[in-house]
Amino acid sequence: MKKIKKTGLVFFPAFDWAISPTHPEREERLLYTQDQVFEEGLLDFENIIEYKPGLATYEDINRIHISVPDAEKVTTQSHLISAGGAITAAEKVMEKNVDNAFALVRPPGHHAMRVVHGARGFCNINIEAIMIEYIRRKYGPKRIAVVDTDCHHGDGTEDIFWHDPHTLYISVHQDGRTLYPGTGFPREFGGPNAYGCNINIPLPPGTSEEGFLFTLDNVILPILKDYNPDIIINSAGQDNHYTDPITNMNFTAQGYAILSERLSPHIAVLEGGYSVETALPYINVGIILAMAGLDYSQVREPDYDPALIKQKPETTKYIEELASALMKKWESRNDEKNKLPRSGQFESRTKSIYYDTDNIHEEQTESVRLCNDCSGLVTVDSRATTGNRIFAVIVPGQSCPVCRKRGEEIFASKSKSLYDYIYFQDRDCDVYECRKR
Repeated sequence: MKKIKKTGLVFFPAFDWAISPTHPEREERLLYTQDQVFEEGLLDFENIIEYKPGLATYEDINRIHISVPDAEKVTTQSHLISAGGAITAAEKVMEKNVDNAFALVRPPGHHAMRVVHGARGFCNINIEAIMIEYIRRKYGPKRIAVVDTDCHHGDGTEDIFWHDPHTLYISVHQDGRTLYPGTGFPREFGGPNAYGCNINIPLPPGTSEEGFLFTLDNVILPILKDYNPDIIINSAGQDNHYTDPITNMNFTAQGYAILSERLSPHIAVLEGGYSVETALPYINVGIILAMAGLDYSQVREPDYDPALIKQKPETTKYIEELASALMKKWESRNDEKNKLPRSGQFESRTKSIYYDTDNIHEEQTESVRLCNDCSGLVTVDSRATTGNRIFAVIVPGQSCPVCRKRGEEIFASKSKSLYDYIYFQDRDCDVYECRKR
């Protein structure tokens, strides 16, 4: 017997926002899903409740992003409602109005990184990250796990939580050697203060239901059990479907429903998925029924033929070997972490970032203070082809006194003559400042 759950739904199709009239990320993405939900009578179930999305504020965005030049310039009203819809879903769960909630909103967000010079991967702001920081600000410190099932690696979410041991990020996606954004490999395992809190599971093209569910049962669920989060969030991208026009996977609506039932997320937030008519309506109905504890066994695409999407034996073998290697890496994470330096000094990494949607190139140097007492002070020196050079100081949530003091000193010492904008983001005290040249 399935356990019936009270499930909240938040819809926001963003009728007035599209990258272009024929772009995969356009208004129709959610209209067919909305029609299917109404047609199937899902809202007639007493345990499925629809809520209207709220409106995120620029202050919500500033808790997580360094927006250049500011949050108002890199967003539209639709982005604020999309993020607000995710926040509404979180509030309904946190305040126990429902057992779980699904935010069916657009525009998506998981490619938006800590620093935002423009749009990349159809994303301007990271709506899950904004929601997570909102939860912590309103409801106190939480241990959170994000399981990203979008076909594309969520490089933005990875970037934002790279140094945060209080957030476990797991991304299962098509191998970056074959798909945008070209990242998301097992070696990307988290920053020095959060080693082991970033798990990438790159699956080969042609992976079917068999491979995804094997990965769920043998990697994702065991790691979640070990990590023991307070909240599980699913970045519910649906572009792994066998009919998706921009990916190469063979997942099904039934598979998505089974995954949702076994994962049992507290909050799901829609990400990608661009097979507007032949996949999204069926996937979303399956996910909603699974989250609500209702029978989803009859959810099938009209053209479903298991013989056409059967997983190759060599793909199965590859996934089994990958799963074994990932679990060995996870189980040895503490031994490896103990080998990392803990000197109080800064460790840096450089990144070249391309904003494909807006054709912007960014060169960035990010530094983190190696710290035993908190997530570590972070600084970012960034220059983009927009002409803007910025410097940002980020004090983490639950920061230690040393990192806080050092951050305040660095912010005060930076000269406006070298930078167009100098930012100070204090996630602990909810402070955001910007000095302009």
